[in-house]
Amino acid sequence: MKFTALEIKQQTFEKSFRGYDENEVKAFLNVVSLEWEMLVGKMRDLERDNAQLKDKIKHFERVEEALHDTLQTAKETAEQRISGAKREAQSRLEKAELEADGILREAQNQRQAIRQDIQRLAERRDEIVRGIRSYLDMASASLNAFAKDEAGVFAVPVAAAEPKAAKPTKAEAAATASAADLDAILDSI
Repeated sequence: MKFTALEIKQQTFEKSFRGYDENEVKAFLNVVSLEWEMLVGKMRDLERDNAQLKDKIKHFERVEEALHDTLQTAKETAEQRISGAKREAQSRLEKAELEADGILREAQNQRQAIRQDIQRLAERRDEIVRGIRSYLDMASASLNAFAKDEAGVFAVPVAAAEPKAAKPTKAEAAATASAADLDAILDSI
């Protein structure tokens, strides 16, 4: 049963013989209606404060939810960046390994080509040495034949009183060099 302050003030009672003093009842009803009015006002204030506090709670809950969503988004973004950085690092590592393998293969190919060039040069040198040796052998044989003068074409008649032979020049000494001297020269090459 709800009462307003006005209803309490206007409440009437039946009169009876030996009943309550009417003034006291009215005074009491006035006090009760004032108290009631004050309590109803306080209740309205409390309901308004309660509604405001509920609004604030709803606001803070929304803020909390927004912060939670923001933190979750930041966490996901950080995880994505970390994952992306790991993928990028792995990709760079694989690329570096591929480049290193390519460099090693290229170095091995160059090494093989250099070895082949050295082998060809060694074979060419051997060919040149054989050619020079062959030429020197032929020249030595010609020189020996020239030095022996088997046909006697270069023989000088002996005169009765030959003067003492002069010391041969370097050119003459080289022309009369023996085959053993030529072999020693060839061996030193």
